[in-house]
Amino acid sequence: MLELEHRFRVVDVSVRLSPVDDSDTSRGLTITPDRLEREMHQAGITRSIVFPPSRAGTSYVAPNNGVARRSVDRPFVAFARINGTQTPGRNATGRLRNAVRQRTDHHTSPSDIEKYAYDDRFHGFVLDPTVDGYPDDDVLAALEDVDLPVIVRGGVDAPPETLASLLLGRSFPVVVGRFGGHPLSQPLMNEMIDLLGEYDDCYLETSFVRYREQLERALFEHPDRVFFGSGAPACHPNVAVMEILTLDVSGDLLRRAFSKNACRVIDVLTPDSGP
Repeated sequence: MLELEHRFRVVDVSVRLSPVDDSDTSRGLTITPDRLEREMHQAGITRSIVFPPSRAGTSYVAPNNGVARRSVDRPFVAFARINGTQTPGRNATGRLRNAVRQRTDHHTSPSDIEKYAYDDRFHGFVLDPTVDGYPDDDVLAALEDVDLPVIVRGGVDAPPETLASLLLGRSFPVVVGRFGGHPLSQPLMNEMIDLLGEYDDCYLETSFVRYREQLERALFEHPDRVFFGSGAPACHPNVAVMEILTLDVSGDLLRRAFSKNACRVIDVLTPDSGP
């Protein structure tokens, strides 16, 4: 595999890692930690935030622990995937459903949030609202107490307006994945970029954003709010890095997107904290 040569330090905030040896590719591309580490090295990526794939109706305790184990002695930073009981319904029926819906054994609880936060293997949280739902008020309060970053997959089923009403404006940093527009919705990406002007602790990550107009706009208008994410292993990290390298922006903006911005918010990504 051709190794990319560039002068930038790159950290990646969006990498899915299987928690176990799993050859069932029907649930998405699975590669070994060794191969993932090798591909990251080839792309010039020095640290990667990793988390288990989303799966509906299951507890994430075991998958999170599996990812943490597979990150040992590798340039991987484990984030714990969480889930919730809430749906974004705004009508009376939706509000009633959320009010009466109770957490079950597979839902993330406030005590789970505290355990992850004080376990030095984990450095933040990941949420896919389309599969995981949204946290209830008690879990959100626990997230505010521990004040660790939360990476949220944004898109047509979790649009910027919903993310703003349920998650943004809290005391913890929120990194919205895929510019809030998956799959490839330019209007939603633009709406999410607009929201950066309203929420100081909101950031965007670049995985699966294929439009240079939105990437360049975000970097020019909000140079401190863009984090590089590859979306590996679904997207090869070489491809993701090259898409950023070919943007018509200054070297300073590239350095910010590739590492400086993320390191300012997520301390464990800084050079002196590496393995």
